[in-house]
Amino acid sequence: MKSIVAKALFNSHSYAEYRKLVSDLLSEGKSTGNEQSDSLTNYTRLNEARMNRLEKTIQVSEDLVSKLKHLNNHYIWLVISEGWCGDAAQILPILNKMAHESDKKIDLRIVFRDENDELMNHYLTNGGRAIPKVIVICKEAGIVRADWGPRPKGATELMVKHKKEVGPIDEKIKTDLQLWYLADKGISVQEELVEIMESIKYNRL
Repeated sequence: MKSIVAKALFNSHSYAEYRKLVSDLLSEGKSTGNEQSDSLTNYTRLNEARMNRLEKTIQVSEDLVSKLKHLNNHYIWLVISEGWCGDAAQILPILNKMAHESDKKIDLRIVFRDENDELMNHYLTNGGRAIPKVIVICKEAGIVRADWGPRPKGATELMVKHKKEVGPIDEKIKTDLQLWYLADKGISVQEELVEIMESIKYNRL
């Protein structure tokens, strides 16, 4: 596992690099990943607008910033993502903001799912390749301490309820999910990840 993570890190991108790669492909009418379609390109274009907006509006509370700055080690958040993923578009700007506010305690790195099969297969969700996935790595030891994703609990509960009552993912649940993220304002992602980091700090994980 350590070699798989090391390989992924070697091929990883900073947040700015990730944004540029996705944007450059979009300018060619393409999306990231192995599959190419008009719908995936359209999702990617919509996600670009979402991420641009979130980068300007996301705020991290002083309490959470303090907890991030006082982590007892330095960590890498290695995120598995793709440009067409709606959840990733909602979550990545939050992670970037948190890493920026952490006083360099957290280094955000991003890899593309379809380019990292071995890594993805270690972090399946209910047998599926759901993204984004955040892998928390202790930088000094080079070991994985925890993982999180693909969604905060509230968003996951919304999806589970839809699948139980309605069935497969459709446009309505996609819209409802984006409205959930809009109302949540990134708070759930922040709180859940800080809880994980605090658990690692106090050896509860």
